[in-house]
Amino acid sequence: MTALDTGATHAGATPSTVASPTAAPAPRPIRRPRPRTIALLVTVVTVGTYVAGASLQARATEREAATLGPGHATVVIDLEHSRFVPDRLRVRAGTLVSFEVVNHDPIHHEFVLGPPEVHHAHAHGTERFHPPVPGEVSTVPDESGMTFYAFDEPGTVAFACHLPGHVAYGMVGEVEVVP
Repeated sequence: MTALDTGATHAGATPSTVASPTAAPAPRPIRRPRPRTIALLVTVVTVGTYVAGASLQARATEREAATLGPGHATVVIDLEHSRFVPDRLRVRAGTLVSFEVVNHDPIHHEFVLGPPEVHHAHAHGTERFHPPVPGEVSTVPDESGMTFYAFDEPGTVAFACHLPGHVAYGMVGEVEVVP
């Protein structure tokens, strides 16, 4: 038996005279995760990774499959939180696209689509509302408007809302026109 087992004290010391060492808290036992917890965590991470990957792949496939035209196509552009949804389109040259612009916001917006000189004129213009012309329409809160645009040449055509501060906020988009 050891001194601890027998209650013995240091040589010549009585139990009341033994200095007790500073008592450090006993170390906590390491708590290992249960196998069931580990399996659940692995399952959640695996499923989350699969869903995220499938979503990215679906978006890429939708983008490739969503090339509009040739001929006539109709697109709904939702205006939500001062953003165009969708903000990117892909169209074949030779396509006439009808745009239904639906304003879900409590403020006015416009949809202006065209070459840089059209955007320059609207960015520096003073017209708050204008009649619908090809590629341009104004919308009031909770209403919609229609316009159309013929995409004849390959390239990129921008669209934007040129009301004060809207472009700076990110209310822009583009149409990629492919041969």
